[in-house]
Amino acid sequence: MAEISQHRPFPAAEVPGWDFETDVAVIGFGATGACAAIEAADAGARVLLFERNSGSGGASGLSGGEIYIGGCGGTDAQRAAGFEDSTEDFTAYLKLAGGPCADEAKCEVYGREALNHYAWLKAQGVPYRGNYLPGKHIEPTDDSTLIWSGSEAAAPFCDLAKPAPRGHVIQHMGWGGGRPLVDVLEASARAKGVEVITDARAMALIRDGERIVGVVVRIDNQPRFVKAARGVVLATGGFVFNEAMRRKYCPETFKLNDPIGDKDDGLGIELGLSAGGDAIHMEQFFTTCPWTMPESHAYGVFVNTKGQRFINEDCYHGRVSRCAVDQPGGKVYLLLDNAHFVQPMDFARMSIAGTGDSWEEVEAELEMPAGTLSATMAVYNEHAREGRDPLFDKRPPILTPLDQGPFVALELDFHASYFSFFTLGGLKTSTDGEVLDRSGAPVPGLYAAGRCTSGLPAWGHGYSSGLSLADCTFFGRQAGRKAASA
Repeated sequence: MAEISQHRPFPAAEVPGWDFETDVAVIGFGATGACAAIEAADAGARVLLFERNSGSGGASGLSGGEIYIGGCGGTDAQRAAGFEDSTEDFTAYLKLAGGPCADEAKCEVYGREALNHYAWLKAQGVPYRGNYLPGKHIEPTDDSTLIWSGSEAAAPFCDLAKPAPRGHVIQHMGWGGGRPLVDVLEASARAKGVEVITDARAMALIRDGERIVGVVVRIDNQPRFVKAARGVVLATGGFVFNEAMRRKYCPETFKLNDPIGDKDDGLGIELGLSAGGDAIHMEQFFTTCPWTMPESHAYGVFVNTKGQRFINEDCYHGRVSRCAVDQPGGKVYLLLDNAHFVQPMDFARMSIAGTGDSWEEVEAELEMPAGTLSATMAVYNEHAREGRDPLFDKRPPILTPLDQGPFVALELDFHASYFSFFTLGGLKTSTDGEVLDRSGAPVPGLYAAGRCTSGLPAWGHGYSSGLSLADCTFFGRQAGRKAASA
């Protein structure tokens, strides 16, 4: 018998016997896999869903349960709060958030269909309270629905697409809405007849000629051969816990200490590559330090070790953090005055690096050359009093002078402070979830969605909360439907 390896498909001719037979095999039971299974089942396919853990969840189950939704005039929550969100503005923002990595076709199809997707989520049983929570929040601490979850209202984004809040959070008290979201989707999948097999890790794809016709999974430490007559859907997450892949594709993440995910070891990506798929934007990653907790810190100013500003601080906390990691010296400083400073959260691991009754004194404590940080703050405060920011176009009300002493500089050390991160690159797929080879042609019988692909959240500098769950739930559905129709 041929070797079983995730790096090369197993020949169908050498399968000793089929242990399972189905129409569609889905690998991974997070939100992506659940949505793929639901759609495939609704299309009339027999579906087997394999999960390496003992239950559902994946990275989705560890998330805040926030899904990025807008367009078509706005959701019920957006309209109730007075926001009319056009498809054009929504789609434009999706493309801006994707930056140089944007998949315009995916942005356009999701821009058109996001409102229908919202209705679909509700039809599966996902509850939404329907209210708007103003302010800057990483996640709601109550059961609110609608929050600002990106850089929509900050320049340059707000000049290119009319801003609206688009983060829609499942009705759930406190943080961690991803777990109840996955629970709802799991219940829907099981109710539609999806058979779930847990403690089953994918080992290799099975190929007959050019077509993927199944998958080998390890159950009870034995290989089991699964025939999938219509297709295999990969829904296996990113590669944040695969150090070899990170060193090869995304070495900048080694500046940081706090990977987040659920056994995201790049398995699905490697399986896709083994079948001839293409992996793109593998250098991209998301990171954030929770510097906006408490919320008053959002009024602060960031400088690098040379005392220079580098970002419009009104942008999404993840964009600010990602741009911070680009700065030299291994750290940045968040500058605050007495009117806005509150002791930071312990888990953020942000330390007080300098204090003083003037910015010159803070500058000296940070051992910066005289006239660097102090000049930066003199220029900033002068313009802030006039309500403008000629460098980065920060705008009121976040734009405000920091001139009420004493003053403080909080240190965000990339390696020591809490910079959570996960990978964004992955398999290249069509809008229908087909895995594509380097020529752009589909790999027959193979589909993928979620974080093992490069989707809506493709650019670390433009990430917005809710894009990952939007991508994995919507394009998981697309992949499941396409596989079922094969």
